[in-house]
Amino acid sequence: MPITPTDKIWMDGEMVDWADAKVHVLTHTMHYGSGVFEGIRAYRSASGVAVFRLREHMERLLASAKILMIDVPFTLEQLIDAAKDVVRVNHLVDGCYLRPIIYLGYGEMGLNPLPCPVNVSIAAWPWASYLGDEGVANGVRVKVSSWQRHDPNAVPTAAKSTGMYLNSSLAKVEALKAGYDEAILLAPDGHVSECTGENLFIVRDQTIITPPSSDAGALDGITQRTVETIAADHGYLVTHESLVRTDLYTADEAFLTGTAAEVVPIRSVDDREVGTGRPGPITKEIQQSYFATVRGEVDRYKDWLDHVE
Repeated sequence: MPITPTDKIWMDGEMVDWADAKVHVLTHTMHYGSGVFEGIRAYRSASGVAVFRLREHMERLLASAKILMIDVPFTLEQLIDAAKDVVRVNHLVDGCYLRPIIYLGYGEMGLNPLPCPVNVSIAAWPWASYLGDEGVANGVRVKVSSWQRHDPNAVPTAAKSTGMYLNSSLAKVEALKAGYDEAILLAPDGHVSECTGENLFIVRDQTIITPPSSDAGALDGITQRTVETIAADHGYLVTHESLVRTDLYTADEAFLTGTAAEVVPIRSVDDREVGTGRPGPITKEIQQSYFATVRGEVDRYKDWLDHVE
């Protein structure tokens, strides 16, 4: 989806004009992919714009950096404050998408990243639903990719690392060129992992099931955890179980979750309708509750929002 430029991007503690937020062509991360990032959304609420689960996202960002042995020159609180500053200075009162990234900069080349300078940036811009309003309303068509998800012992899938998303891009392009909206990747052992940038759920006999993240090589999703809490509070049993692709074909319902995508029904997998081929009642209930939650309309979840004063 195209980006709508805003005024300022936070770079290493300073606000920089959007057009001047540049890096050198020999930036280490551009060559070797050794960076980490997050996707975060802010929403308009009755009390003003608020960033959803900001602390949890920044904690995961720092955990990803630790896994890659990147020493970050900013604290958790500094990153939280910087994210809110970016929303504030760009007057994004209707909400936005935020992209913090920690990357290795210019000054060292070669496979040893340890001597490289560490840079941190946070950008924000208005962004509509990642898979489109039609997908949110009526569901998306998905295919199982020919590309496997990473083995957790080949690269650390618990980290949200820049270079590892080449795997997702390959699967996404394959799906789009074949006429689908999204792809599902399988783990090396054949079990279902995740979509290209989203976690996956199925509904079977009133039970909501999602693959175990560490076993399947999927990222431990913050939106995934949010939906698990919402579903449990609605009285549904939520379990982590290994799934194979035929479990997707025979599910009563299926949906995917992610910060960018939010909550999106899956209407078919590999040209097989999921359930009735329409968003199911549990999916719609969870989706409606999620959208109310991120806009501060559910009292029990209001502590998940960081308001930008």
